[in-house]
Amino acid sequence: MSQQEREELVQDLIRLVTSRLLDPLDILLGDDPAIEAMRHRVRQDAGTWADELLGDDRARATHRGARLVAVLYPGDTAFDPPADWWRTPLGRAIARRVGHPSAERVSYAVAGAMLGITRQGVHDLVRRGKLHAHPDGGVTTPSIRERLDTRDLGQAHEQ
Repeated sequence: MSQQEREELVQDLIRLVTSRLLDPLDILLGDDPAIEAMRHRVRQDAGTWADELLGDDRARATHRGARLVAVLYPGDTAFDPPADWWRTPLGRAIARRVGHPSAERVSYAVAGAMLGITRQGVHDLVRRGKLHAHPDGGVTTPSIRERLDTRDLGQAHEQ
């Protein structure tokens, strides 16, 4: 990922943690200096979280991604975001480093969103054997992550 993509991820993390966690606390607790201290801490730590998500250590990236998803998108069911979520900075980072956290297969539309291409582009990649169709329909999520890894390696060699 480029420095610009890293910065977009940092800003997205700050926005998400602030709006989903700190703003509700601010509403409940009122003007509390502890909340402002937490806002400052989030602005500091978001860079570390981004570096962990984007770093070479896949286990660390997976762990950080799982923690962020669990905290930012809590629920009683498996995490299954809409296709547009995969186009956000956090969605792109999760797709690249973790894959889909709760699905072995996704629709062609979601696969396209995860890859940043059209649904027709996904069909083409499946037909050419660059992505794997799932027997029950859709595309396997491991093949999407492999494709993202291959694409990232190709871009790294070009730089």
